[in-house]
Amino acid sequence: MSEFVQSEVRGKTGFITLTRAAALNSLSLEMVRGITAVLLQWRGDTQISAVVIKSNAEKAFCAGGDIRFFHQKGTASATGGAALVEDFFNEEYALNFLIHHYPKPYIAVMDGVVMGGGMGIAQAGPQSRLRIVTEKTKMAMPEVAIGLFPDVGGSFFLSRATGKTGTYLGLSGEAIGAADALYAGLADVFIPAAELPALMDLLSSDTVQDVRLAVQEFAAPFASQADPATSKLASVRSMIEQHFAATSVEQIMQSLAADDAEFSRKTLAVMQKRSPLMMCVTLAQLQHGAELDVADCLRMERTMVRRCFEHGEVIEGVRALVIDKDHAPKWNPPALSEVTTEMVGQFFNPAWPAYAHPLRDLI
Repeated sequence: MSEFVQSEVRGKTGFITLTRAAALNSLSLEMVRGITAVLLQWRGDTQISAVVIKSNAEKAFCAGGDIRFFHQKGTASATGGAALVEDFFNEEYALNFLIHHYPKPYIAVMDGVVMGGGMGIAQAGPQSRLRIVTEKTKMAMPEVAIGLFPDVGGSFFLSRATGKTGTYLGLSGEAIGAADALYAGLADVFIPAAELPALMDLLSSDTVQDVRLAVQEFAAPFASQADPATSKLASVRSMIEQHFAATSVEQIMQSLAADDAEFSRKTLAVMQKRSPLMMCVTLAQLQHGAELDVADCLRMERTMVRRCFEHGEVIEGVRALVIDKDHAPKWNPPALSEVTTEMVGQFFNPAWPAYAHPLRDLI
């Protein structure tokens, strides 16, 4: 069990609390293992009818994977660091799959920052999930900013977001709030942060028969405070659909460049800072993911991660944005015009025979 993962049972509900507040609950390998162990223990426990995962940090639910760890271990193969990176992604993606198919209601309280790996432990399958957002929610899949791609099942849940919203979020890495998340289909209910203690008390009661219904009824009076119909994303839907329906990143950026609207200019400026290669890889990922189930999405992403570390783009991205903080990554290749179909295709070439894939048992 990780020191940063606490678990307790109150009433018929199991509560998992992330406690690595100083690092915005960035997931370590030990945290992944801690969450997995608890969920496996509770999966068959008939005394537990639902699971809540939340944070005790004021600013974040979970800011993603520990990218400092990726940089440190990914550049330390002589000391076995690369093996630990492999372990992290194997076990994180297995956890994402476990959550997606969890047999009990799984309630994620996405209060504060929820990015990358945080999305992976919040976006459960439709049969079990209940995703709560608050006025403090800041949601993103910002991986293209560090030379990665939206993993942890992003190929599944982003490709199924409203319209072309998932493509926009994956290629830009931009953050959204509560109403946007509800509009995009990445959240289910809004509850003000000040009301969360009362909700936790309700879910701790032995009298609750249907946890998901109880949460929905609790949230109902607050629905007007985060109306998806009036969200920022809804207000620019026509532009998102127009620009991000293109079949290549080059066409998307050309379309944005031809539009003088503030949204288009801002989005183009953001994308011009991202890894050209990884934007192209991400678009291909989402196109593939739309046709795959979650197990095959995670297997595809696991191959992509291997290829990403082989290429080195993520190591350079983390160096520039997190380690040296010069914010001047030397992307390879540096320009979108230099990205070839063959370069993108390499990220999807099998890294293992099917029988040896580390996630071969996900079904």
